[in-house]
Amino acid sequence: MSDNKIYQASTTAPVNIAVVKYWGKRDAKLNLPTNSSVSVTLSQSDLRTHTTAACSAAFGPEDTLLLNSSPQDVSGARTQACFRELRALRSALESADPSLPKLSSLPLRIVSENNFPTAAGLASSAAGFAALVRAIANLYELPSSPTDLSRIARQGSGSACRSLFGGYVAWQMGSKEDGSDSVAVEVAPASHWPTMRALILVVSAEKKGVSSTSGMQITVATSELFQRRAEVVVPAHMKAMEKAILEKDFETFAKVTMMESNSFHATCLDTFPPIFYLNDVSRAAIRVVEDINKKAGKTIAAYTFDAGPNAVIYYEEENADAVAGTLKSALGELDGWQGREIKAQSTEGVDARAVQVLKDGVSRVILTSVGEGPIRTEESLITATGEPLKK
Repeated sequence: MSDNKIYQASTTAPVNIAVVKYWGKRDAKLNLPTNSSVSVTLSQSDLRTHTTAACSAAFGPEDTLLLNSSPQDVSGARTQACFRELRALRSALESADPSLPKLSSLPLRIVSENNFPTAAGLASSAAGFAALVRAIANLYELPSSPTDLSRIARQGSGSACRSLFGGYVAWQMGSKEDGSDSVAVEVAPASHWPTMRALILVVSAEKKGVSSTSGMQITVATSELFQRRAEVVVPAHMKAMEKAILEKDFETFAKVTMMESNSFHATCLDTFPPIFYLNDVSRAAIRVVEDINKKAGKTIAAYTFDAGPNAVIYYEEENADAVAGTLKSALGELDGWQGREIKAQSTEGVDARAVQVLKDGVSRVILTSVGEGPIRTEESLITATGEPLKK
């Protein structure tokens, strides 16, 4: 091999939104959770991270990462753990087959782009680390399964392990000290329940006040509700959620999703000092979802909130007009509705003050659906000479 040959591979990876939440770590270094979780993988046509991983002796001595054109620090323990584990797997392949190029010893150059705001509570680190791990695994031609890779991605960002799969995904908390059994598995592929839709109300694309990492540590240390949540509430929710997904039972899915979001935010509120990820706009979204369900006479919409104010509202395609259409009549001016066939519906029977708060506080909407896991792509973000592609 020529000394300066550039090897590269690219992938896209999805965002996932948890319906049973991950909150709290039993081991911060390995990102081992205090409870299992379940998520829905969202379509990459709307939300995705696109990453190219390259390596070459021609690159400077250091590994580098460029995200949305700005250089990132890769010296942190999380990124280093991912690099180290992936290099070890490649190194084992090279030892077994001496004819393979020695990629494990070459510096990495990674270029990544999100098509959504970073750190706005849209699970950007989940898509980011899933794309990083999958792209390097492709570059190194590793035979690892998504579950194997989920063990590595988890060390970068806990919820990233779930973004290595499409459809409906469970992250099993595991019990081993080394974290080897804390992995993601598929509950059902996207094709099993393809009619699931999600409407995201982006409340504010600012960085959040309390990061998830420090928020979790304070909750584990101070919340009295937290232990009951981890030991009693979540295991019951996990069981009910997996059954609802397998049976495509939307009413149970919705009920568990909303109760689970409430339980998670209750432990944040029970943290001392309290953590407020929800704001007035978030609460207005909850009220509107409740009124939409009351009007329908059954549960056709479910809200959930991660560690941020953005509302994610799940519904089935057949109820698109009743759910998304009601919100469209209030928020039709915003970006995100274009090209979607959703008919605005009357907001009669929906709390008028809540509707006004949404009008004042939502900056854009994202309409999306359940989607696939990481997809290998020929579209590279690095030129043949190893430079980041200028957009």
